[in-house]
Amino acid sequence: MSLPPVAVGLNAVVMAAGEEAPQVLVVSRKGESPALPFGPFDPARHRTFEIGLREWVNEQARFQLGYVEQLYTFGDQGREAPLADLPASDEARIISVGYLALTPEAAELPSGGGDWQSWYSFFPWEDWRQGKPAIVSEMIEPALRRWIDEAETEGRRDSRRDRARIVFGLDGRGWNEERCLDRYELLYSAGLIAEAARDRGDAPPEAVPGRTMASDHRRIMATAISRLRGKIKYRPVVFELMPETFTLSHLQKIVEGIVGFSLHKQNFRRALDRTGFVEGTGKMLAQTGGRPAELFRYRREALREAQAAGISTPRSK
Repeated sequence: MSLPPVAVGLNAVVMAAGEEAPQVLVVSRKGESPALPFGPFDPARHRTFEIGLREWVNEQARFQLGYVEQLYTFGDQGREAPLADLPASDEARIISVGYLALTPEAAELPSGGGDWQSWYSFFPWEDWRQGKPAIVSEMIEPALRRWIDEAETEGRRDSRRDRARIVFGLDGRGWNEERCLDRYELLYSAGLIAEAARDRGDAPPEAVPGRTMASDHRRIMATAISRLRGKIKYRPVVFELMPETFTLSHLQKIVEGIVGFSLHKQNFRRALDRTGFVEGTGKMLAQTGGRPAELFRYRREALREAQAAGISTPRSK
């Protein structure tokens, strides 16, 4: 029995700490939706997946990767063919190995390269830093309730209501920031995002939340956001997004951008002190309209001291 052909692709979710929101590196072609840097794995040329990934990101986005970790392997049947040309027949199953890459700065890229975009432009329902987003109250929740009622009116037994309660916090349930992927997949199941209509061959809904991406790249990005939001609590990975020296206010702002909600300043700093991850440099940064703030640095040796594993994220009231 002959097995169907398989093509292996490599995706990179490259994230940087922006001033107003976390940034993600995307590449675009004229008239097409933005995509993550992507390319095929060539076993004849690439000794490892990571070598191939770095080559593709440099070629497509004109960007040199630093910190990289493997994210997930995506192989669902029916995935739309990605932008990159793969050396396989149309019948091949495309398996994508996703990677998460972090960089301290969304540096300006050469002409013809990639572009930095706020990840909240693709996931506007995830940004709770100023309270519950209007798009959740005014658009998503009513649409989800219609979708739930549709199934219940038809007498079908399914888990729509329970899923919506768990991932979107309906009916007074709490909001878990780490469920970014679950929320995207629920919106996809409910047909509330453009990718769902595209993949099913239907007309797109009149109003859709968030910008569309090529293939299943928005799902891959949602996976990366969920991973990063969870990981900062048990590994000091947030410091891969920080410059060599920084103020505590800047660090808090970056963490808030990642988790998507505001932090309690005093509790955040008390918890940070207990970790031993940061130490003052004795240097001050002059701030417009306020007192100078001390500059701190990350103590990598704190990991060996095992005082803490990650960063606490206490919510503000």
